[in-house]
Amino acid sequence: MNDKERSKEELFTVEALHFQTGTAVRLVIDNGYIRDVEDIDGASSLKPDLFVAPGLIDNQINGYSGVDFSSDDVTPEKVKLAAERIWSDGVTTFIPTVITNSHENLLLNFRNLYNAITKEDLMGSVPGFHLEGPYISPEEGFFGTHPEKYVRKPDWNEFIEYQEAAGGKIIQVTVSPEVEGADVFIEKCKDKGIIVAIGHTNANAGQVRMAAEKGARLSTHLGNGCANMIHRHHNHLWPQLAEDRLIPTIIADGHHLPEEVIKVFVKVKGPDKIILTSDVNHLIGMPPGKYNYLGTEVVYSEDGLVRNPGQNCLAGASMPLVRGVETVMNYTGCPLGEAINMASKNVADVYGFNDRGLITPGKRADLILFSLANNKLSILKTWIKGKLVYSAT
Repeated sequence: MNDKERSKEELFTVEALHFQTGTAVRLVIDNGYIRDVEDIDGASSLKPDLFVAPGLIDNQINGYSGVDFSSDDVTPEKVKLAAERIWSDGVTTFIPTVITNSHENLLLNFRNLYNAITKEDLMGSVPGFHLEGPYISPEEGFFGTHPEKYVRKPDWNEFIEYQEAAGGKIIQVTVSPEVEGADVFIEKCKDKGIIVAIGHTNANAGQVRMAAEKGARLSTHLGNGCANMIHRHHNHLWPQLAEDRLIPTIIADGHHLPEEVIKVFVKVKGPDKIILTSDVNHLIGMPPGKYNYLGTEVVYSEDGLVRNPGQNCLAGASMPLVRGVETVMNYTGCPLGEAINMASKNVADVYGFNDRGLITPGKRADLILFSLANNKLSILKTWIKGKLVYSAT
């Protein structure tokens, strides 16, 4: 079969400005993959603000548009609905995150999620799951809005039960390295190919170093998930920034981290060693107000801030990952290409998603088409493996 005989879904082209170079390119998509990337006449009819980039990859989504991945009533239909909303915000790969809960509920959560990805066609957009907790710090402030009564020490046998419930799809665990048994747990996760992240922790420098030596690779939403008052020198932040083996994920939504903090994080680690994450929960897209979340009352304000007044802390986020791309450009002055990479290529590199995160021949056609004005991205189209899954028109 020659190209002329191929269907429009199998073979098509996308013309726009390349997100890194700004030059006009034509992408040839063949059966779900990028076949060619061709330079075209920059003086063509292309709009000057129309860009194409790899789809964003979000490694921490707790829920979306009313669907809470840690609730006990998640169905395949609800997960598909959440996925469609996630795709509309330019994310083509995401890792559903389940947080601290009872043993029974965690088993149920993972069974529900695994059931969803096996029954619904999610276009390969969910490669696995993230368990954030329950093996985190029990200290006030550091467990954040996680239910304190379910915070506990790492238990490998217990975790194996979760992994079995998840069909082997737990690919990341966030753990606090100072908790008893964390060293052995981290090492076992590494041996099984599971990404370990440090988070909700009050670890000292030696404990952070130990975690990195045992195999920890990420810092979960660095700068958040900690007490409001910490020692100015001896705290968990500086050791993680100083540890070259750790890549921080940061929530750049305009609420979680001040501008100067994001600037410092990016300068210290460099744009290739920062991952943007959303940490978004199910309140995104819902009207502002008071909600029950994780057994406590949270307040979702007009500006998108989600707070737990009872614990005087944030309770997740409500901004899509694309807002983080915008924020990091506004705060640091970095170019569009670097900001997009923090939410695509850098994530793919850590997780070994070798078929995505770049616009090069042979990669999956996980793409976003967007307009750009004053560092604001407006998603126009989203493709996953060459299939159009969202169009603004």
